[in-house]
Amino acid sequence: MNDIASWIWVLIPLAAISIAPFKMWLKIKERQLDSQTNLTAEKSAQYAAHTERLEQRVRVLEQIVTDRGVETAAQIEALRAPRLTGTGDQPQ
Repeated sequence: MNDIASWIWVLIPLAAISIAPFKMWLKIKERQLDSQTNLTAEKSAQYAAHTERLEQRVRVLEQIVTDRGVETAAQIEALRAPRLTGTGDQPQ
């Protein structure tokens, strides 16, 4: 019984000494997590901005296709016609 009591008095200071490296390790892990969180948030913001730009482009394309599809085709053909007939050359 006396042998166990003497080991307790040795283990208490060892436990107190080992707490300092454990605290430093926890601080390092916390910094790593903060850094990783910031990087993830930045990437997420970039992806959100990119997605928003793509959605805007798709909206424009949808509007062109649905609202003025036939009208746009006629305008393109009207732009081609003067070039072909204006020079007097035959289209090849």
